[in-house]
Amino acid sequence: MIINEQRYYSLEEYLELEVESEERHEYIDGEIIPMTGGSPNHNKITGNFYAALNFALKRQPYSVFITDQKLWIPKNKINTYPDVMIVAGELEFKEGRRDIITNPFMIAEVLSKSTRNYDKDGKFVAYRTIPTFREYLLIDQYTMHVEQYSKTDNNRWIFTEYEDAEQTISLESVNFQILLADIYDKVNFEEQ
Repeated sequence: MIINEQRYYSLEEYLELEVESEERHEYIDGEIIPMTGGSPNHNKITGNFYAALNFALKRQPYSVFITDQKLWIPKNKINTYPDVMIVAGELEFKEGRRDIITNPFMIAEVLSKSTRNYDKDGKFVAYRTIPTFREYLLIDQYTMHVEQYSKTDNNRWIFTEYEDAEQTISLESVNFQILLADIYDKVNFEEQ
């Protein structure tokens, strides 16, 4: 897909281009931004976390998604593809669509050098406008390090940091625990 960076695209134009594209792109209020390809470590971390979550939540009223599921954030006019996200109960879709969800309660992003700042700041701000959103994990792919942000009932966010392979991450939004060592299973930091 060839995109003129200076042009404003409607969401409909973006979605038409995205269907034909071999690569994924984010849409941010009229701008189409190519998404960088994932490294082997990025894919291992995303897969490890997704597989553990999906298995732990089987036969429960949750849907777990990985990488290719579109998410619409209406307040910021953003269409994005979180690395991992969970929806409770029925899926809610963008009006007129059956391929773009709007109601995750947990999102995890695996950080890369090109997206680290955006994932920590701008994207987190946008995610917080989603009424169902309650928990955010930022997983570093270059070192064993996870940041967890959990929303309390009084609209405060609690920050927890993990750096030890034997530490257990416990999600606050759903009954799920995972060792840091399991998230980073088979990850080779020297390959970076």
